[in-house]
Amino acid sequence: MVNIEIDSGSGFCFGVTTAIQKAEEELAKGNTLYCLGDIVHNGQECERLKKLGLITINHEEFAQLHNVKVLLRAHGEPPATYKLARKNHIEIIDATCPVVLRLQKRIKQEYDKSSDQQIVIYGKNGHAEVMGLVGQTNGQAIVIEGLAEVNRLDFNKDIRLYSQTTKSLDEFRQIVEYIKEHISPNATFEYHDTICRQVANRMPNIRNFAANHDLIFFVCGRKSSNGKILYHECKKVNPNTHLIDQPEEINPSLLTNVYSIGICGATSTPKWLMEECKKVILEGK
Repeated sequence: MVNIEIDSGSGFCFGVTTAIQKAEEELAKGNTLYCLGDIVHNGQECERLKKLGLITINHEEFAQLHNVKVLLRAHGEPPATYKLARKNHIEIIDATCPVVLRLQKRIKQEYDKSSDQQIVIYGKNGHAEVMGLVGQTNGQAIVIEGLAEVNRLDFNKDIRLYSQTTKSLDEFRQIVEYIKEHISPNATFEYHDTICRQVANRMPNIRNFAANHDLIFFVCGRKSSNGKILYHECKKVNPNTHLIDQPEEINPSLLTNVYSIGICGATSTPKWLMEECKKVILEGK
């Protein structure tokens, strides 16, 4: 008899849960609601909310709207978005994650202090959260995606380092050590570990989970930055780990001669989707 376990630590983080609840509450009133960008980096959940009436728009479409309600997702937005909303009489339902909101304020305060220092964000270029963070500095912040890009910095100038909330804690520490070793004695370096612990703590947990099963299905939307990190952690521990976006992607041939199957996912993976995957596996056994 095969054992199928869904990781209890996987599923939506607090920020995503809150954003979806706000969207569902508004849609339940029968109101038209727009969402600026995908509410979560998971195509299946976005499709479910679309059926409930949520209309996803991009920034160009947002700029054309007037007198409507728009939900800002957990990733946050730059100040320019709020300014445009006020101008166009758009009612904002702000679902920015509190962790991201605090980070935005810290970066803005640091930027307002001095224009001489380098504000550096360890994060993914073009990611919604990172764009919101860079917006706090009028586009002046330097984004580095990893340790390999640290040499782009000017080590003769003051550096203030922050991180996208869902990045790797291990690599952040490596970046900190590299800067400490190379910063000029005439420059100052301050770093702020702004990685969300709800995300960071999933790393050791998901490693243990992956090690305890013969086969792992990691359920995750292709756009999820956090999902890619967690998937690779699973793969390191258990090479028999497979990334799937939906239950239909489960390859039946993988289910042969395995006795323990684990299903896990990212902070953007809904529990109901992991349950659907379990159902498909059971039907195929």
